[in-house]
Amino acid sequence: MKYFFLFLLAAGLALGAYFVGKRSAHDAAPVATPASPERRILYWHDPMHPQQKFDKPGKSPFMDMQLVPVYADEEKSGEGGVAVSAQVQQSLGVRLAPAESADLGQQTRAAGYVQADERRIARAEVRTSGWVERLHVRAVNDLVHKGQVLAEIYAPELLAAQEEYLLTRRMAQAKPADAALAQSARRRLELLGMPEANIARLDAGGAAERRVPLLAPISGVVSELGVREGAMVQAGAAAFTVTDLSSVWVSIEVPEAQGALLRQGARASAIVRTLPGRTLEGHVDYVYPEVNAQTRTLRARIALPNPGQLLKPGMFAEVILSSATRKALTVPTEAVIQTGTRSVVIVAESGRFRPVQVKIGAEARGRSEVLDGVQAGEQVVVSGQFLIDSEAGLRGALDRLLVRAPASAPNAMHRGTGKVSAVDAAKGEVELDHDPIATLKWPRMTMGFHVRDKAQLGGVKPGDRVEFELRGEPGKEGDYVIEHLRRMP
Repeated sequence: MKYFFLFLLAAGLALGAYFVGKRSAHDAAPVATPASPERRILYWHDPMHPQQKFDKPGKSPFMDMQLVPVYADEEKSGEGGVAVSAQVQQSLGVRLAPAESADLGQQTRAAGYVQADERRIARAEVRTSGWVERLHVRAVNDLVHKGQVLAEIYAPELLAAQEEYLLTRRMAQAKPADAALAQSARRRLELLGMPEANIARLDAGGAAERRVPLLAPISGVVSELGVREGAMVQAGAAAFTVTDLSSVWVSIEVPEAQGALLRQGARASAIVRTLPGRTLEGHVDYVYPEVNAQTRTLRARIALPNPGQLLKPGMFAEVILSSATRKALTVPTEAVIQTGTRSVVIVAESGRFRPVQVKIGAEARGRSEVLDGVQAGEQVVVSGQFLIDSEAGLRGALDRLLVRAPASAPNAMHRGTGKVSAVDAAKGEVELDHDPIATLKWPRMTMGFHVRDKAQLGGVKPGDRVEFELRGEPGKEGDYVIEHLRRMP
């Protein structure tokens, strides 16, 4: 019952605003509504488009009528808002929170999987053909250390190179002029892959070694094993591949819309189910320069330290990406009412509540950034705002009673009746003091219209009662066009 009376009151206020603003379309100069000395005019507006404000009186650019003033006492009294008593607020569970500056940073979560850091992979290759006479590492995933002997290779070419080096070395001792030959033979041993320690032993012992060791280039695990004991190997064959897992990558994909968080060097955290309670800190190592056409996602990799090699390639991980924090004006996210076309918050002012359209930015940790609409320190309703918004809707707080209703169809016709105030048959224009038009939710007012067929104005004079039909879509200048007009008996 309360809502019914509120609705009647709001409708009365809206009709009153129309009557106050009604003016003739052909007045020599616009006339502002006189204000009493104690009432201050804040701005003028068109009741049909109340969201648009003007600094001075004049004719509305939307309709053929004069602008209506809005007074300071009307604004202060909460025009468009509702008053809710403290008892009702308590019953509704209304909670308030201030719009305040807060540290804001975006976060997003993405699923990924652990993989080896490709920059930490090395291969141990045989540089001359031969045979594997002894294999020291026999299984994939065995842990090895840098410089560890992986296998011993018998290579005839390398054995011959050792004999050549010993010969040139003895020649250089007898004839210093042959020292260059000895140095050249030594470099050949190095190029064929003989370790420096073995060359030093060759210098000290003076005897060629049948088997030459193949050493691990880095510390890690054997990820590939390409030889077996007794097998023949060709020059350039990858006998072993060693992967260092002290640092790993986590490959992730995020939606294209959240790609702003993917910046090289940005902070990232990872959670792995096999390590409950632990969060591993890393950073965005690389963002791939392409978007997946099927999933519309961006791919990136996260570099994570892996002490103790707890992360294994193939594990699933949940990655949390965070942007740098910044100061921003925010309100609780639950205070924002999303209508589908705009965002609204309910602002509390001395027991009264009014809806305010806001522009929302980023959201993080339960707070939404407000780019426009409210000021710091204003109190917004966090809970109970939907009930207040419903009551405000009956009062026209969201401009629902004053906004012109759209036509039911693009070419719909609206019928009305009225009295001719002025007519200009040459220009095809007529001014009507028309009755309310229900299909457009227009109250009675005086407006000017353009008549599509000027011939219909023949014989029409001021004071005549007419009936007319309007086209459902406004004209280019915002005025509805009369399609049919005739005098009433």
